[in-house]
Amino acid sequence: MLQESKVYYNNISQQFCYKNVLVPQWYDIWTRIQIWINSSKLIRVTQVENEEKLKELEQFSIWNFFSSFLKEKLNDTYVNVGLYSTKTCLKVEIMENDTNYSVVVTRRFDPKLFLVFLLGLMLFFCGDLLSRSQIFYYSTGMSVGIMASLLIIIFILFKFMPKKSPIYVILVGGWSFSLYLIQLVFRNLQEIWRCYWQYLLSYTFTVGFMSFAVCYKYGPLENERSINLLTWALQLMGLCLMYSGIQIPHIAFAIIIAALCTKNLEYPIQWLYITYRKMCKATEKPVPPRLLTEEEYRIQGEVETQKALQELRSYCRSPDCSAWKTVSRIQSPKRFADFVEGSYHLTPNEVSVHEQEYGLGSILTQNELYEDTSSEEENSDPCHPSITQNSFLS
Repeated sequence: MLQESKVYYNNISQQFCYKNVLVPQWYDIWTRIQIWINSSKLIRVTQVENEEKLKELEQFSIWNFFSSFLKEKLNDTYVNVGLYSTKTCLKVEIMENDTNYSVVVTRRFDPKLFLVFLLGLMLFFCGDLLSRSQIFYYSTGMSVGIMASLLIIIFILFKFMPKKSPIYVILVGGWSFSLYLIQLVFRNLQEIWRCYWQYLLSYTFTVGFMSFAVCYKYGPLENERSINLLTWALQLMGLCLMYSGIQIPHIAFAIIIAALCTKNLEYPIQWLYITYRKMCKATEKPVPPRLLTEEEYRIQGEVETQKALQELRSYCRSPDCSAWKTVSRIQSPKRFADFVEGSYHLTPNEVSVHEQEYGLGSILTQNELYEDTSSEEENSDPCHPSITQNSFLS
C-alpha cells in the first residue's frame, strides 16, 4: 500500500495499491493525484482498479499475452488517480535484472488543469469573435496541419482509392497507427526536440507553409451559417474543456450553468421583465382617466392652436405649397401674406365677436393681437368682419 509523499524504492517486479482516504473539498478543483514511477531502465506499467484485477494479470491468457506486447515501455511515467477514486492498483514489470525504480504518490495543484479551464472559458465567451477572426482561421489551420498531417494524408488517400479495394484494410489500420504515432510524439516531444531539433523545425516549417497555402486558397468563412456553426462548435468545445479542467463534477456543472446564464443574460432578464409586466397588468385595477380643468382646457387649446398655425405657416413657405393657386382662391391676399410672414391670424373685430358669443377669449391673446396687428386696422374690410382662418383658403 502506497502513502502520499513517501518514496518507495525497488528492483524487482512488484504490485502497488493506493487508497484515497481524503474527501475532496471545493478548493481541490484543480488538484491532481499522480503516482510517479522513475526507473533507471525500461519498465512496463499496468494500471487496474483493485487487487482482484491484479490477480487476473498473474493468470495466463491470450489477451494478456498480446496486450503485453502492445504496452509501451518507458523509463519515467505516471498514473493519474481520480479524486473520487477509492483505490488504484498498478503492476510494475522490469525488463532487465539490474533495474532500480522508485514509486511516489503526489497530491498537488496542477497548472495544466487551470490552463485547460481558462482555454475553455475563452473559447466559450470569445467563440463568436474567433470564428470571424482571420488570424484565428490561419493559425488554427496551420496548427491542425502540423499536428495531424499523417491523418490528413490518409484521408486524402481514402478519397483516391476505389471503393472495393482491399487496401482499405491497410488504411483503416493506418488511422490507428497515425493516432499512436501522434500520441508517442507528444509524450516524447522534449526528447525529440533535444536530439532532432533540425528535422522537427524543418517539418514544422514545411507542413505549416503548406497548411497556410491551403487555408489561403479557400479563404476565411464568409457564409453566416458557416460562421454560426463554427461559433457553436467552439462554444461546445469550450464547455467540454471547462468540464475536463475541473476535478469536482458538481462544481464543474455549476460553473457551466453560470457561464451559460452569463452568456445569454439578456434573454432571462427580458423574459422575467415581460412576465412581471403581464402579472402587474392582470392584477391592477383600471384607473379612470383624469379630466382636464377649465384652465387646463383653455391653455391646451391655445398651445395647440399656436402649434397648428406655425405648421400652417411652415407649409405655406415650403415648395410644396402653390402660392399662385392659393392666392387666387382667397379673398384677402395681403392678409394671407402678412399671416405667412408672422402676423396674427385674427383681427380685433373677430376677437370681439368671438368674446361676445362664447366668452372664452384670452386677455393674453387680445394684448398680443393689439400689439402685433395695429397696422392692419386701417386696411381691414368693414364689409367682411368675420373672416377666420378658414376664409384664407375659401
